[in-house]
Amino acid sequence: MGRGLPHGRPRARSHEARSMKLTARTAETFIRANTGLIRPPHVPEIALHLADEAHDLWQRTEEELAEIGLPPPFWAFAWAGGQGLARHILDHPEIVRDKSVLDFASGSGLVAIAAAKAGATSVMACDIDPFCETAINLNAAANGVSIAFDGSDLVGTDGDWDVILAGDVFYEKPFAERLVPWFAALRARGADILVGDPGRSYLPKSGLEKLAVYEVPVTRALEDAEVKRTTVWRFGGTAI
Repeated sequence: MGRGLPHGRPRARSHEARSMKLTARTAETFIRANTGLIRPPHVPEIALHLADEAHDLWQRTEEELAEIGLPPPFWAFAWAGGQGLARHILDHPEIVRDKSVLDFASGSGLVAIAAAKAGATSVMACDIDPFCETAINLNAAANGVSIAFDGSDLVGTDGDWDVILAGDVFYEKPFAERLVPWFAALRARGADILVGDPGRSYLPKSGLEKLAVYEVPVTRALEDAEVKRTTVWRFGGTAI
């Protein structure tokens, strides 16, 4: 899922992207070639295959991958909302311990991995980006945890999850307008819904309970900042 807008101009297409047909094998080859195993600064307990700040992955692939019908590599960065939410889960494992968890718009799988490490009975990561299944499988293996994956659009469905975790999802108005009634329905039947958000434009203005605030180091090339103030909210809790 989209998180922010990069700075800089896309570069010329590489032979790698021109010739790539996406399969699990080519996705793994692409991920390993364009990322390194990095520990996000706010969640050093977890290692992920990420692009470092000096890497040109975003600039060149935003244009290149679009030409072959694939989305930009959101999975290759540890976004502020996800880092804050993962930190909160690791610091408060009782939120997910012995529960079934959905990590919605999972990206790299950072939050899902945090939930698994915190003792969740089962963790489902979901994201419609076709790279994410491979990225999440690689990242889960790197951290010694097991995570299921669903690549379909789960908005409006109910897998009887106990906890739904969502980092950086309120970045676009049409998407936010789909999420709010879905989250409300899940909350009404008893699910616990936690959102990590660094001040995205379409975060709801009411019906959220503030749980924690973190100062999260981020990639300046994507966020136009070195630190983002990030809040973890409970959806459907006490109004702001």
